[in-house]
Amino acid sequence: MDKLRALQYFVAAAEGGSFSAAARHFEVSVPAVTKLIGALERELGTRLLDRSTRGLKLTARGETYREVCAPLLAQLDHVDRLVSGGAAAKARTLVVGAPPLLSRALLIPALPRFRERHPQVKIDLRTVDHLTVTDNEARGIDVLVALGWPGALDLVKRPLARSRLIVCASPDYWRRHPPPTRPSALSDHACVVVRSPEGTVLDLWRQRRGDEVEEVAAKGWLTCTSRDDALQAVLHGQGVGRFADISVWHYLRDGLLQPVLLDWESPDSPPFSALVRPDARRDEDTQAFVSFLARLLGDVEAECRAMVGSRPSAERPEWYVRRPGRASARSK
Repeated sequence: MDKLRALQYFVAAAEGGSFSAAARHFEVSVPAVTKLIGALERELGTRLLDRSTRGLKLTARGETYREVCAPLLAQLDHVDRLVSGGAAAKARTLVVGAPPLLSRALLIPALPRFRERHPQVKIDLRTVDHLTVTDNEARGIDVLVALGWPGALDLVKRPLARSRLIVCASPDYWRRHPPPTRPSALSDHACVVVRSPEGTVLDLWRQRRGDEVEEVAAKGWLTCTSRDDALQAVLHGQGVGRFADISVWHYLRDGLLQPVLLDWESPDSPPFSALVRPDARRDEDTQAFVSFLARLLGDVEAECRAMVGSRPSAERPEWYVRRPGRASARSK
């Protein structure tokens, strides 16, 4: 078995979602791809891809294997081009889109570390403060960091980290208002809520503890389109907010935000993902940046686990794709 070719076929099939996508990429037949990937699975003694009429889906072990193999293949391709006199260390610009909370809390402080290892790469960082993104917003972006469950886009998704939605406020606010002991008690507090780009007011705060589930229609005097504006209001003691812990972890660490109800968790906690254009997913600089993001968010996720607890199993809420209105009014 040609192990290198098998790895290349496997990664291409996983990222393209089909054996035919890998076959087109390498200009070979579909049977050639399926035969070599099958030989790879037999050698490893485990199934990497689940086959169905809907296409291919990575198994848990397959996802782990792909995460390790893809950067190695990209690095090998880079070395080949260096040796062959190709675009050696040619300067290029990588366009990155990210929510402002994530940019300020994580990306900006960590980018010098990426720059040290990849001095040929310039970063064009753009703000994308949306729960969903449109084709127009995604156009021209090489790597898009998404929080939540983005709508259908012609982009390749790679999971980066799992967040935990936390209910929190400033120490000053909790000094003036008794912290709630159950989610239902949030009805006595001024809650700062966010409106999605589609116009949905995200006021349905679901909390779960064991078999108990409580849904609260968060009420307050302030609704914001920007999560960053909502955070600033909460930091200034103007109410209670709910945020993905990874995006506000340094405020938690420094005591500027104090979480409550940590014995309850939210099943609506959104994941972080990297979305990459199909034509850029095999570019070595793009792969390097996505791997950098995975390590960065993985380290912060570990710190958040220590501060606020385990990650809930994330479920895409039914109201997520709904249009204008209040999420609390559409939950049933």
